[in-house]
Amino acid sequence: MAKLYIVPTPIGNLDDITIRAIKTLEEVDLILCEDTRRSKKLLRHLNINGKLRSHHKFNEHNQVEIILNKIKKGASVALISDAGTPGISDPGFLIARTCLNNDIEIECLPGPTALIPGLLLSGISADKFIFEGFLPIKKGRKKRLSNLSLEKRTMIFYESPHKLMRTLLDFETTFGSNRRISVSRELTKIYEETLRGTIGEIIDSCQKKKSRGEYVIVVEGIEK
Repeated sequence: MAKLYIVPTPIGNLDDITIRAIKTLEEVDLILCEDTRRSKKLLRHLNINGKLRSHHKFNEHNQVEIILNKIKKGASVALISDAGTPGISDPGFLIARTCLNNDIEIECLPGPTALIPGLLLSGISADKFIFEGFLPIKKGRKKRLSNLSLEKRTMIFYESPHKLMRTLLDFETTFGSNRRISVSRELTKIYEETLRGTIGEIIDSCQKKKSRGEYVIVVEGIEK
């Protein structure tokens, strides 16, 4: 059926793909992906010979109308990211909104995303939380952190290895060195690791080891 399917893919362990996701990727006419090289490895693992098309933050604005017309003509299209759920700190929102604005059906499959395992592994309250994704690199970073300084809910962030220490030091300035925090990396992979403690303790630990992999950082909200 002509529609857009949003299909989550594993964040590390390839066995985390769902049966429904496999079936969808087998049946669609076209698969949109961030990096065709990475997605080919996944499809090869699943024995799927799907037709891939590159769709990432640098070309999505130019791709949207082309994809829209394909769906209007009867094509079924799946959107995947390099890892996790498309649209969560990854491309996906633009094509989804455009389809909805043109009365094209969207089907979103449930599946992997790093923020929930990171939260549940943190030991910090999961009753109420906000997801901030990646902080701005320059413009708006200081203001964003200032706005979060009095946040009562648990906060979840993503960070890359080469920016980890900068972010932890910014957190120490914003939240204080005694605020509880967790830092998870390589979730679902062989070298999965979660560090828990105060911001000051985590900074000390991270300074003693080389940063590797993508990180999920969970910060406790301010005490009520």
